[in-house]
Amino acid sequence: MTELNIGLLAHVDAGKTTLSEALLWTAGMLRRAGRVDHGDAFLDTETQEKERGITIFSKPARLTWKNQPITLVDTPGHTDFSGETERALWVLDCAVLVISGSEGVQGHTLTLWRLLESYRVPAVIFVNKCDMPGADKAAVLRQLQRQLSDGCQDLSTEEGLENAAGQSEMTMEQYLASGTVDDAALRQLVTERRLFPVCFGSALRCEGIPELPDTLLRLAPRPPSPADFGARIYKIGHDAQGTRLAFLKVTGGCLRAREELHDPAGEWIEKVNQLRLYSGARFTPVSEAGAGTICAVTGLSQVKAGDALGAELPAPTALLEPAFAYEVLTEDDPAEVLQ
Repeated sequence: MTELNIGLLAHVDAGKTTLSEALLWTAGMLRRAGRVDHGDAFLDTETQEKERGITIFSKPARLTWKNQPITLVDTPGHTDFSGETERALWVLDCAVLVISGSEGVQGHTLTLWRLLESYRVPAVIFVNKCDMPGADKAAVLRQLQRQLSDGCQDLSTEEGLENAAGQSEMTMEQYLASGTVDDAALRQLVTERRLFPVCFGSALRCEGIPELPDTLLRLAPRPPSPADFGARIYKIGHDAQGTRLAFLKVTGGCLRAREELHDPAGEWIEKVNQLRLYSGARFTPVSEAGAGTICAVTGLSQVKAGDALGAELPAPTALLEPAFAYEVLTEDDPAEVLQ
């Protein structure tokens, strides 16, 4: 079954990483859910992330929900690291935008929303921290509809389903005829970014968590899988031994270990040494990766984030610009400096 690649995005402190922990624990991938403030979150693996209690780097985590393989991509919430978040959008099938139930739509939430709109990434909204004092589900839902889109609807209610049906003539006709709208029609609305299903819960207390992956399985788009090989690189990193890793999504065909790849201009040819499926700091080596798979590749020294391989098109120019730029000049081994 084709992988479903889901990105988790949020304004800082909305509980995004806690949500990833809850999803992994609920799916049986973790023995216990870690906590950001305890420094033991599964996806905050870097020393600075543990010390500061924030996410700095986007990282994948793999889970299976009702036989559907899902790759979660946890992204930074701080604006300082929003470039890392933007690059992750290049490989997502759908995003989960996490909103604090006690804070509602915040400043960086609007930036993330504009990014999702620019890249045409479908989204499901999870209103977190609904157990907190001051959390008002109805008020947050109205704010979402006012500040983001009137397509933000709670499909668990009759009013929400009716409002969702009103997003197109076809779905309204179906609703008037049968009193409901089938999942295929709702999924099309989500794909076209007319509908943004809203779920409610508390990640810390694991309340409302199963409903989120259920909604994603029902309504998240399923992108096509072309036969011709293609891949898009969204991140460059290094493992603990300093090995260079090119994180990519296979967008078509199949990528195999020991296969030779080249750039579109034919200026270089390099061999893929290893394919790795990462989940946090852990990885599983595999012999091949099919369309839809997010993996890390060793052996590619020439590529950079945004590059395309095979039939894939290069990533669009990044929309966010850093407030300042810097360059590090060193005579030491770059791999040692990065550590």
